Amino acid sequence: MTLTQKILAHHAIGLERPWVQAGDILRIRVDWTIASELAWNGMDRTYTALGRPGLANSRRFFLAVDHTVDPTTLATDPRAQRLAGLSRDFARESGIRHFYDANVTILHTKFYRDLILPGQVVLGADSHTSSHGGMGAFAIGLGGADVTAAMVLGQSWIEVPEAICIEYLGTPPFGIGGKDVILATLGALGRNTVAMERSVEYRGTEVSGFSTDMRFTIANMTAEFGGLNGLFEADEVCAAWIAARGDGEEKEGARYFRADDDAPYVARHAIDLARLGPQLARPFAPDNVVPVADEAGRRLDGVFIGACTTTEEELVLGALVLEAQLAEGRRPIASEKRLAVPGDLTIERHLREAGLAAIYERAGFAVDPPGCSMCLGVASRKAGSGEHWLSSQNRNFRNRMGDGSHAYLASAATVAASALELVVTDPSPWLAGVREKFERILGRGGAATVGAVGGAVVLDEPEIDLAPATAPVGDGTAATAPAGDGTATAAAASSSASGARAALCGRVQRFGDHVDTDAIIPGQFCHLTEVADLGAKCFHIVRPEFAARVAEGRSVVVAGDGWGSGSSREQAVWALQGAGVQAVIAKSYAFIHKRNLVNEALPYLVLDDAAFHELAQEDAEVVIDLATSTVTVAGRSFAARGATPMIRALQRAGGLVPAIARHGQGVFTRLSQET
Repeated sequence: MTLTQKILAHHAIGLERPWVQAGDILRIRVDWTIASELAWNGMDRTYTALGRPGLANSRRFFLAVDHTVDPTTLATDPRAQRLAGLSRDFARESGIRHFYDANVTILHTKFYRDLILPGQVVLGADSHTSSHGGMGAFAIGLGGADVTAAMVLGQSWIEVPEAICIEYLGTPPFGIGGKDVILATLGALGRNTVAMERSVEYRGTEVSGFSTDMRFTIANMTAEFGGLNGLFEADEVCAAWIAARGDGEEKEGARYFRADDDAPYVARHAIDLARLGPQLARPFAPDNVVPVADEAGRRLDGVFIGACTTTEEELVLGALVLEAQLAEGRRPIASEKRLAVPGDLTIERHLREAGLAAIYERAGFAVDPPGCSMCLGVASRKAGSGEHWLSSQNRNFRNRMGDGSHAYLASAATVAASALELVVTDPSPWLAGVREKFERILGRGGAATVGAVGGAVVLDEPEIDLAPATAPVGDGTAATAPAGDGTATAAAASSSASGARAALCGRVQRFGDHVDTDAIIPGQFCHLTEVADLGAKCFHIVRPEFAARVAEGRSVVVAGDGWGSGSSREQAVWALQGAGVQAVIAKSYAFIHKRNLVNEALPYLVLDDAAFHELAQEDAEVVIDLATSTVTVAGRSFAARGATPMIRALQRAGGLVPAIARHGQGVFTRLSQET
């Protein structure tokens, strides 16, 4: 078995044989569910539709307020205030142990550093939940409905994915970190291609030399690769990190699985790191990758070092590159568009104690408290229209950092090297000279390699103490979901009706490849929950006439590969429903978005026949027979790829919420019996 298959087999419920294979549909125990305040906005709606039944285990739900908050938005923006308040209210109601209020941490940063253990299963309402595969866990992002169900039931379902192996060969030079490695991988193999809907297992002769921070960044950007999850085998490096955790953190219960030598990977891809230099992704795709040298000299309007993908060791290295430049007499040109945001208060304190925050400030950076900040472009810090920013974040889609912005992606070291003069600059000339201090600050003894454990300083950060308004439900036992009482959400209710229809007819709106959820519903509208309000903002920036065209009868979306890639936001499906879309037809789908379509019972079909896509042009009329998965256009009929049995069972039930309302705790058992 692959590493993924071994972890899933260990967590499978009612498995009748001691192994699993790709395509098996499993009910699985879930160790952790995690979310942010932006995701909880939609999850709270689902939780209410289920009757607010309590949690399977209040000690194993992690909630951080990080996506929309900075000191300015918290003081002035009613949307951020409402989202933060909604999360705080739930924390009091449920008595969850792991709640972190605004500007304490970024969701994935603290969870990875303090809590995740090898061999666990984690479902997160954020696409970058894949980050935790860096510590040998099976961690996937899903929509809020899936994560809410797992939070309540303690279990979920999954189709065992195919897996590919990325084999890293050769030792990268010092200063070439996880961001450069994953950008090189994306550049060589492309997003939403070989990794699409597959497990990505990172192996090779040199992987044992990767720090936990490097592994985190590579696993984090498996989401951009198109993978379902990214996974490293946990080893001595991970064990040493876990042993160094502070008192009260998770240390016991790790399981160190290994993939078999003859694991059934569908493909193996070798990436040579021995001569790898700093990498950069041009707008507007994370696989539009070139060596930094190819963009050297490009003028920039601003620089950002932060977001979940930017680890402690990257922040340290960036500061040391700046220190080396300042020591040469270089000075920052006048600009207020330099920003550094540590991922957790413990990291921020470490930077200040080591004098590194002061270096950032001398170099013209503002150092903000932890949060997603500019990565999402929804808080107070945004890039302006037409501005070119170099960022160490993980996504550079259109409008990602702000409407009309242009984002270039690189490591923190490259961003730092480019910051003083606001010109893209290769950091290589300054890297070798900072190695000794880098290792000393991170507590790495001797002549450490890239494989030394990152971040030796452990500082306790107290969780927010919110006494529950009522006695907490979660006590380690599974809660029972209520029987159906007609309280399903408007989205689920309307979805149930659409799912029951055998056929539908509409005209086409055409899209190309890699349409991301940021385009479907921009992040600044994800605070909305009413489907009509979301529908009015569907494709608001890139195709503002979309909703009006749907109202005129162009209610069938036809797209290419990778429809719905990017964020896990289920609001993308609600927006399509609110606009009146009847069905989506695409060559392939991002895994999370496809699950969201299923959960909300919005019909979708997988159809990659070139003849169909030649005929189904803008405004063409199509007839879809949902019972037979057949699409007719211009007098020709085409058979779409059939859905899996579990998906068909959920579609018949009208979506996930109605299924749980009907079957309660045994929902996945009952649905699997119907397949």
